[in-house]
Formats: sequence, structure tokens, C-alpha cells
Amino acid sequence: MWRADETELLPGEPVDPNSVLALPDEWWEALNASLDALTAHHTTRIATPDTIAITQVGVTEAIKATFREVSDTTIREWSPAHADLNWANVTASRFCLFDWEDWGMAPRGLDAAWLWGNSLAFPEVAERVRRERSQDLEGRDGKLMSLFFCTNILGPHAHPDDPRRGLAQSESKRIVAELQAG
Repeated sequence: MWRADETELLPGEPVDPNSVLALPDEWWEALNASLDALTAHHTTRIATPDTIAITQVGVTEAIKATFREVSDTTIREWSPAHADLNWANVTASRFCLFDWEDWGMAPRGLDAAWLWGNSLAFPEVAERVRRERSQDLEGRDGKLMSLFFCTNILGPHAHPDDPRRGLAQSESKRIVAELQAG
């Protein structure tokens, strides 16, 4: 019943990552406008990606377990986030973002990093997300959130055959180097 309630009234079907590059510029503009509007607000609710409340301690522990060479994992900016932004939670051809049970305050860049990370099996799609959400991903907190996502792919509990693994490894090296360079 819950699934029927949530998805029956959506303006379209969830996005198929294979067709992301065919999304019109208006779709990307709607995504950007929605994420920017969300970030401009404030709430006392804490985001729960993967149903776990996000905290500085949790971010530090996850990043350090996989990327020991990252010395400072301090998040400087927290803002509202959807906290489960992936292709199954947005619709096409008309943009709609749904499945909001995890939303709340999170490190800036969490949503962009989640969408980017969920696109790593499709390099052109990951690059498009990175371009579209560069204001979130290119900052220090966004880089940390990208590494935080990559811990799911490269960390001790990751699946060795994850199709995102190759690009996650090369992108993580780039991000770590950028963080170390300051």
C-alpha cells in the first residue's frame, strides 16, 4: 500500500540511468533549482542516509576506514538534503524528486555526491552530474561527501564486482589528491 500511495501520483517513471544523457536541459534545470531551493532552508531534522543519522563522527569513521590518508574530515557547512538522491527517486520526462523519508540536515554536497556516486557505472552520466552540481561537489565538503559515498563502493564491506568500482577508485584518488593539496 505504501508504494502505491507514493508512486501512483508521480508525473512520470523513475529515471533509467541508461537514458540520463537524453534528459533535456529543462530537466537538469529543474533538478538544480529544486536542490538549490532545498539547501536554502533550515530544519532541526537530521538526515538519515541508509536509515542512519549522519553525524560528523560517522562521516569521519567511514572516510578514515577507507581513505586513511585524508587527515581532516571536518564538515564546515550543513544544509538540508534529500539524503537518498538516486535515479530511482527522480522522474522523467518531467522532473520530480520523491521518497523523502531520509531528508534533513546533512553536510553540503551529500545529495550531489549520492547522485554522482550512483552514476559511476556510467562515466558520461557521472560527469554530467559533476558539471551540473559543481558548486556542491567541487568544494571541500562536497569532496568529502564524494569520498563518503565511495566508501560504499571501495570500503571493507563493498562488493568486489560493483560496476562503479573502477571509476570510484580513479575519482577517489583525484579527490584525495585535491584535498591534500588544500
